[in-house]
Amino acid sequence: MVDTLLDEVAGLLRETADRVVLPSFRRLGEADVTEKAPGELVTVADRKAEDMITDGLRRLRPGSVVVGEEAVADDPDLLRHLSGAGDVWLVDPIDGTANFAAGRRPFALMVSLQTDGEPVAAWVYDPLAGTLATARFGEGAHLDGRPLRLPPAPPVGELRGAAMTRFLPPAARQTVESGGHRVGELLPGQHCAGREYLDLLTGRQQFVIFWRTLPWDHGPGTLLVRAAGGVARRFDGTDYHPANTGHGLLVAVTTEVWAQVRQTLLPT
Repeated sequence: MVDTLLDEVAGLLRETADRVVLPSFRRLGEADVTEKAPGELVTVADRKAEDMITDGLRRLRPGSVVVGEEAVADDPDLLRHLSGAGDVWLVDPIDGTANFAAGRRPFALMVSLQTDGEPVAAWVYDPLAGTLATARFGEGAHLDGRPLRLPPAPPVGELRGAAMTRFLPPAARQTVESGGHRVGELLPGQHCAGREYLDLLTGRQQFVIFWRTLPWDHGPGTLLVRAAGGVARRFDGTDYHPANTGHGLLVAVTTEVWAQVRQTLLPT
């Protein structure tokens, strides 16, 4: 059932990208981009894509609940379902909306499924790259249909990773930015969590640091990384769960890399 579901949701994301997202890319008018909150953009494509994905997911799992980024902006009470029973979908219709609205890459479509409060499946699709990652809890991850395990990490000092420093508290931002050379190469981030997770899965980087941990941004990606053998933990070492509020998330390809980066860049 779940294996079929993996294919069906993947098909839904591809169809949504082809019919709604890509036709709008670099074709948005001024009226097509608004702010749902200060500094938080939303486009007509975000809303249309979420509607299409939501309708498709409900058909695949009748009675399930969909918690979408744009729906939560209108009704924050939807977040309570992340701790509830039954099937609950998390949807980010266009992750990287600021990139998308500006006509630049990357951006991604992301979905994850929880059953009785536990993550069980995930999808991240970069339509411009044509890259799709899927995972089923306990049965591994796949990249473009091929079984995936995270490649071995280089030694500390030769690591490559990203830090979303924009939202870090000033003291933490200074520590991270000034200490990046001690772990290797520190990148500024791509303003698209989905692409950061895909780059972890493909070996282009070995860690990524986030401050904001919105569930639709990280529910899919953290499950994918764990399914491939990596770790996704809060700065205090507790495992990330979409229902838990708070700030700070360090994702790494191994427990050892997580500990090295945590000790070097995020000292208590």
